[in-house]
Amino acid sequence: MSDVPSTGGWRSSPYVRVLIWAAALVLLFCIYVVGIGNSPPGFYVDESGLAYNAYLVSQTGAGEFGGPFPLYFQLYTGGFTQYSNPTQIYLLAAVYSVFGPGILISRLTAAASMFAASLLLGLLAKRISGEKFIGVIVGITALATPWLFQVGRLVLETFLYPLAVVALLWSVYLAYKKDRWSWLNILAIVSSLTFLTYSYTIGRLLAPLFALCLVALVHNRNTIISLAKTWALYAVTMIPLIAFNIQNPEIRTRFSLISYIKPDSTWWEIFTTFVTRYVQDLNPAYLIYYGDTNQRHHLPEALGSIFVATFVVALIGVIVIFVRHRHDRWWWFVLLATTASVVPGALTVDKFHTLRMIAYPVFLLVLTIPAWTYLLDKVRAARPEGDGEIQHAGGGDNGLDLRRTLLWCLLALTAVEAAYFHWQYYQYSPKRGYVFDEAYKPLYDQAVAQPRRPIYLEDGYWGPMYIHSFWYASVDGRDMSEFVHLPYGETPPRGAIVISSDRDCTACQIRRREGVFILYRQTR
Repeated sequence: MSDVPSTGGWRSSPYVRVLIWAAALVLLFCIYVVGIGNSPPGFYVDESGLAYNAYLVSQTGAGEFGGPFPLYFQLYTGGFTQYSNPTQIYLLAAVYSVFGPGILISRLTAAASMFAASLLLGLLAKRISGEKFIGVIVGITALATPWLFQVGRLVLETFLYPLAVVALLWSVYLAYKKDRWSWLNILAIVSSLTFLTYSYTIGRLLAPLFALCLVALVHNRNTIISLAKTWALYAVTMIPLIAFNIQNPEIRTRFSLISYIKPDSTWWEIFTTFVTRYVQDLNPAYLIYYGDTNQRHHLPEALGSIFVATFVVALIGVIVIFVRHRHDRWWWFVLLATTASVVPGALTVDKFHTLRMIAYPVFLLVLTIPAWTYLLDKVRAARPEGDGEIQHAGGGDNGLDLRRTLLWCLLALTAVEAAYFHWQYYQYSPKRGYVFDEAYKPLYDQAVAQPRRPIYLEDGYWGPMYIHSFWYASVDGRDMSEFVHLPYGETPPRGAIVISSDRDCTACQIRRREGVFILYRQTR
């Protein structure tokens, strides 16, 4: 007989385990992105704006306007001008440099970012709770949550934001128990705050608020010093933003358009309106039943943006924190940051705006961790002694049965709600083309099919839709000299073929109408 000990077979090999996990993740991602080619349909104007600038960066290093590698990117012209944050554009540029530009690869990039955020949130839940089962629950719930799932299919500035929030949570959690934060801890927190600042417009307010929430971690002189170092280093990363704001004051125009804060507003008016808006954004009816009323952000047929079960478990989590973890600095940071995450939405006129409150669902999912841990502890308490598990103090058989029943009912309700949402999403989402400018592409195709050049692009009542032609031309590999973007209000020359976003045209022969767009020939 051989004296060589058994190695446990091929399944014990670490390489095989890595391959199995990799295959499982690939399979899960494939399931996650099923239908992404037509759900949502079309490509919204702001998606085309980001994607086109990312394509230009992949080719030249510069966006549509300005020099190479800018801090912020100007989108559109005239009265439609706004500025986009750099993070998503540079990420898409890197993707396009490998795979080329396209709508599908753009949506897959957004979905992959949300997929990664959900998995990392599940790993954080496992780290906090010490339970793989809880990590799986939180990770799968994050993947299925309507709020995150739908944002992960939009090529807008928000698709990276949940990943930035999870990065902050990880960096703070790794530092919070230490008496003295290492420079690696400080750099990790500062990097995640910087990521939040430059990834979406709300980050200019939200990231400093999160930085202030770090005071919850202070418990001795060393942590005070560590916090001071963190704030000082983060302040340095804000210098480019401050300098850009001084040199380009128009970057603040967008906020003045969407906010109720005006030059003639009194402090009392601002305060009372803010409190009212804050309460409105916390309204559970919008959270679990209505969702965002903007159909581009949320499918109305699919109920709310958060599952009822998730909301109930998060409330239980808050109660558990106050009862069992009220002296835990980490959970106080989470509570403070959750409160701060609603502020950007409350400063604008839109109620329950999915994008401006995108950090909120991440914190709600984190708040479920102490609740799941509590319920799972009670279930474990019912196990017989000697099974290798830590035994917990009583509570009685009736209490154990109640908590065990509650645990499985909440899990079952989550599964039912997830199934309902995804059934509704895949049934109705392809019908939302009117909010994603789906009607533009047929006009573009008809315009480029005719021989006359150049094709004139006219911006009108419905916005700077010229960018769609630039983006579709990039995907098709067309020369941009085939198109002329008309300055706002300028009349195209006689005989010109025009794609317009205006409500009508004068002295023209309309060739086709689709949705709010017009293809016409100028007759004089």
